[in-house]
Amino acid sequence: MYQIKILIINFSQWLYPWLGEITMAIMATLLVIYGHSINRLVKKQTSGMHFIFRTLIFILLCTFGYGVVLIYVTPILSQLLAGVGMIYLGPLIVGIFIMLGVLAEKG
Repeated sequence: MYQIKILIINFSQWLYPWLGEITMAIMATLLVIYGHSINRLVKKQTSGMHFIFRTLIFILLCTFGYGVVLIYVTPILSQLLAGVGMIYLGPLIVGIFIMLGVLAEKG
């Protein structure tokens, strides 16, 4: 049992310096999975507007909206993951990516 804990902790320590990139990948994957649904909702809400306004709204949503999510939510998620103990960090990250794979498959 002790050997397994050491392996998990070593794996977590190996991942730790890459938390920024890992959380960016998590957030980007979530945007890819749910971006279509968000775009469809905005399209439905703006369907009565003029083409130019709809286009401007989608430009703002895709560039600034999704960009803001990546820029501001990624560090928050990174800090949350950094606060998790080393014994849990590696399995948690693996679990998150498995969950994202399942969500992508269903979507």
